[in-house]
Amino acid sequence: MEVINTIGRRKTAVARVYLSEGKGNVTVNKKDYKDYFPIPTLQYKVNQPFNITGTLGQYDVKVNVDGGGITGQVEAIRLAISRALVEINEEYKTLLKKEGLMTRDPRMVERKKPGQKKARKKFQFSKR
Repeated sequence: MEVINTIGRRKTAVARVYLSEGKGNVTVNKKDYKDYFPIPTLQYKVNQPFNITGTLGQYDVKVNVDGGGITGQVEAIRLAISRALVEINEEYKTLLKKEGLMTRDPRMVERKKPGQKKARKKFQFSKR
């Protein structure tokens, strides 16, 4: 099996995932994922696609991720891993889609408008 390359995005985070057969090593930006994401909830999200498909420990994952915060980065990685697993086996798509892992979350920060303090907040209005 050759290396499978996929991309995942969430808010401003972009994750490039390289999936290959191996022993289950997950490397994020040249660090072990447990060092990069010290919170157990985030570590669970990285392994979630493997847990759902029952392929935990079968593939090595190398990730380059940048932009956004740690939650956005984890969810971008999760989407990219899910897409890579579907490329390997098309039957995984129904399992992952049922759990909502195949959907790109489109929510982004709304832009600031001119003549306003923030995206929706206005400057204080003075009647007199």
